[in-house]
Amino acid sequence: MQQYLVTASHITGLIGRAALWLAGICLVLMTGFIAAQVFWRYVLNDSIIWTEPGSVMLMGWFIFLGAAVGIREGYHLSFDVLLHVLPEWLKKTFHTISDVAVTAFGCGMILYGYQLAEKTAGNTLPSLHISGAFSFVPLILGGVLVVIFSIERVLRRAAGLPTARFGDDSGES
Repeated sequence: MQQYLVTASHITGLIGRAALWLAGICLVLMTGFIAAQVFWRYVLNDSIIWTEPGSVMLMGWFIFLGAAVGIREGYHLSFDVLLHVLPEWLKKTFHTISDVAVTAFGCGMILYGYQLAEKTAGNTLPSLHISGAFSFVPLILGGVLVVIFSIERVLRRAAGLPTARFGDDSGES
């Protein structure tokens, strides 16, 4: 089982790296859109109508993809004060409970993101001329990645493999 998880971890690592690159590209594009809008508005005394909704959509991409990668890498928020005084087996139990809760949250992102996309699919964003459902694609994709990465963490811990945790010296949760 450990060999299978190491291979799966390599694949999820590649997925995470691709998601992080996409998030970074979206962040740079959003910054460029906003800079262009500021230039057009204050220097040329005109306005580009698609920069604000385009930037908001790109922001959704880098937030949800970046958050999912943060979960995989162990950078998500946690309240660890109590864990410093607990025995190792209990720490692992609490980390697993946390990862299961994050998995449930990811499932909610998928479910409710899909419902929102379905309800807005018939609407057209006027300045972008695309379906309103596209606004919720990053929420759904981010939820899928949250679920995959959280389940990976639970399985790695169950198999006795290390999982990344920000601030841990051992790399084990």
